[in-house]
Amino acid sequence: MPGIREILEGIARPLEYATRNAGANLAVIRDLERAFSGALHEAFPHADPGQKALIKRMLELVRGFDALPIDEKKRRIAEFAAIRQRLATGDHVPGTGDGGPGTTDRGPPSDSQPSDSVLSPQSPVLNVPAPAFRLPPSACRLDTPIKFVKGVGPAVAEKLAARRIFTVGDALTFFPRAYEDRRRLLKTTGLRDKETATVIGKVITRGQAGPRVWEMVIGDGHGYLTLKWFHFNRSLLKRLTGEFSVGDTVVACGKVSVYRGQFQVVHPTLRKAEAFEEDDLNYRRIVPLYPKVEGITEGHLLRIMARAVEDYSGAIVETLPDSLRAARGLIGRADAVREIHFPPADSDFAALETMRAAPRRRLAYEEYFFLQLGLAMRKARSEAEPGIAFRVDGRPEDVLRGVVPFELTAAQKRALREVAADMQRPAPMNRLLQGDVGSGKTAVAFAAMLIAVGNGCQAAMLAPTEILAGQHLRNLRAYSEGRQSIALLTGAVRGAEREEVLSGIASGRVNIVVGTHAVLEEQVEFGRLGLAVIDEQHRFGVMQRAEIRRKGRNPDILVMTATPIPRTLAMSLYGDLDLSVIDELPPGRKPVATRVFYDGQQKKCHEVMEREIAAGRQCYVVYPLVEESEKVDLKDATRMADEFRSRVFPGRRVGLLHGRMKDDEKDAVMSEFKSGRLDILVSTTVIEVGVDVSNATVMVVEHAERFGLSQLHQLRGRVGRGADRSYCLLVARYRRSEEAERRLRIMEKTNDGFAIAEEDLAIRGPGEFIGTRQSGLPDLQMTGLTLDSQLLSQARGDAFEIVRRDPDLKAPGNRMLKDGLAAAWGTGIDLSKVG
Repeated sequence: MPGIREILEGIARPLEYATRNAGANLAVIRDLERAFSGALHEAFPHADPGQKALIKRMLELVRGFDALPIDEKKRRIAEFAAIRQRLATGDHVPGTGDGGPGTTDRGPPSDSQPSDSVLSPQSPVLNVPAPAFRLPPSACRLDTPIKFVKGVGPAVAEKLAARRIFTVGDALTFFPRAYEDRRRLLKTTGLRDKETATVIGKVITRGQAGPRVWEMVIGDGHGYLTLKWFHFNRSLLKRLTGEFSVGDTVVACGKVSVYRGQFQVVHPTLRKAEAFEEDDLNYRRIVPLYPKVEGITEGHLLRIMARAVEDYSGAIVETLPDSLRAARGLIGRADAVREIHFPPADSDFAALETMRAAPRRRLAYEEYFFLQLGLAMRKARSEAEPGIAFRVDGRPEDVLRGVVPFELTAAQKRALREVAADMQRPAPMNRLLQGDVGSGKTAVAFAAMLIAVGNGCQAAMLAPTEILAGQHLRNLRAYSEGRQSIALLTGAVRGAEREEVLSGIASGRVNIVVGTHAVLEEQVEFGRLGLAVIDEQHRFGVMQRAEIRRKGRNPDILVMTATPIPRTLAMSLYGDLDLSVIDELPPGRKPVATRVFYDGQQKKCHEVMEREIAAGRQCYVVYPLVEESEKVDLKDATRMADEFRSRVFPGRRVGLLHGRMKDDEKDAVMSEFKSGRLDILVSTTVIEVGVDVSNATVMVVEHAERFGLSQLHQLRGRVGRGADRSYCLLVARYRRSEEAERRLRIMEKTNDGFAIAEEDLAIRGPGEFIGTRQSGLPDLQMTGLTLDSQLLSQARGDAFEIVRRDPDLKAPGNRMLKDGLAAAWGTGIDLSKVG
């Protein structure tokens, strides 16, 4: 096996050429990092601690070499050559530290207590060179299966696949969820509650401290720190008992907490001091913490990610034009990916998880930009296509005069006029109608449908559930009083009835079709579809909008949602749609009184229900499960409906509704409840959207801590639809998470759907607020947890301006955007017309 000197001899000739003529050749030499790093990495395992420190310094010196100014290249190559000469002649100091030549390594801790100088918070173990990343051989590609990364293999690759990591490229975009600052060692006297710390000390005691608790106490001569592991498995117990003994010097890292006046770290990272000295991946740096991958330890995952970044990040291709990056002050994509995984040693730790961090800002801007670029291209193409220019005589709201038994609110009239203005243009309408529960979106949509029918076209209204489709059908038929031919098309419409409906749609005899996803089926053909209304847009998505458009010759599209969306997020998710907002409820609506009860206080809820039923009104009770489950300790709708009938409300009429019932059974139950033949409807969240029974005044939600804010708000919206005062009673377990407590208190505090939406966005983040994967939009990996309004606005402005100037991205500086667009959107956007 060659020694370190023989291995380093291989870099002598290229180094001699690089330093020739006072470094003049450096102006034309390329890929020095790749030329040198292979030999340096080969030499590293054969080096002693002092030599390793020098090799690390050499790797740091050639990192990103090609991009450096010529004077910096000359300075670095001179230092590189001097270090190689020291290694070649053996002129190095054994135990040299990681800070580069001339520093002194502390060496392994002795048996005595560590010295104050080592442990001082003001004496951090810093100056650690950032990891050197090799430019990959040409064979290294981002589509390389992850199993070929060192340390993975087929078995581990299967576990990574559960996290949607199939290739090296997937791994590089599997970003850390957080970081720990392990750049310095602290005394126990310098510990702070809720802060991450790295502490070196001797094991004082160790052993089991309870049925499922293993405990170790370490001391550093200044104080003590307790380390705890809960619910440990056999392999962990074997490691703790076999590797660590009383008297050993160890290094522990983790988040500090205070328990009974004593500092503790739960589930710390733990190494022997000797291993700590050699472990540059877990210590003396800012360490990335990744989302958990089942079956792979945190340490193993960190090694996999380090190898992937080191070996393959050089294959990352830039996606943004230089001019755009310069204008926005953004670093290169490859550097951003490297640094988001392994931040440089001098990084501002407090800024790492904010948009102040250069790598995070770059990657977030990129996500926003390509999302907006796709939306901008969609919008531009749609506006360029020929549509139907509808004629509107007089005021748009006049079409409802004598049709609906109420006067539109000012907000409804404003929204309808915006819709009608779009319908009069020759380009297809693409508009989002947003309004809180009960704000009257359906009336606005019906007016738009009447405009389309009045111009000799058909209209379609799509709902996410058969219950909601049936309700829309009843409302529209009640409005039209037989003046329009309105048909229902859902999966439950079969046989001869279905054939008749299909025939009526194709011939044009049916003016208005109300249905579910069944309307999108291939065999459904329209005579002349002019307008499609999509209710609860987030239940359908972008692809369904494209499908309904193909049912006609570019019909107008009006999408509605009762899930209020903050304007910034609406701009992000629906940037290709124009926005109308109904921000006013019909007169006479009273806010729903909302109160949170602990589990066990159901008797108070039952008293409210009994009082309302005695007054002739009706109640909903919602449960998270259909039937009892052995896996979770939750009440279920089926069992509780039986208990209500037999014990709690023996004299009352109780119905049961859930998603497993057949469609005709669900319709029968809803019909009974709507007609007043049921006092109590026990249900799952199948009634979450759109069900309208004005006589229902009580909504009880059991296990409310398990529901999201948007879901709770939608459920509450099932009551308060009449003139009577209504109540929403949220029953939750006493022990619940801080986030669940926050959701429940927000529900108690306000009935304003837009305020609730802002809070929901703050809690869940935009990626989860509306499932972008289901909606057909790109995944938000970097920006899925935070929303930077300013950065989004910048990206949106840049994207829309580029598309305005160059709709097909044919300009030389814009051609590279096509690859980024394809990577972000996949099949979600048609790139066939892009130059």
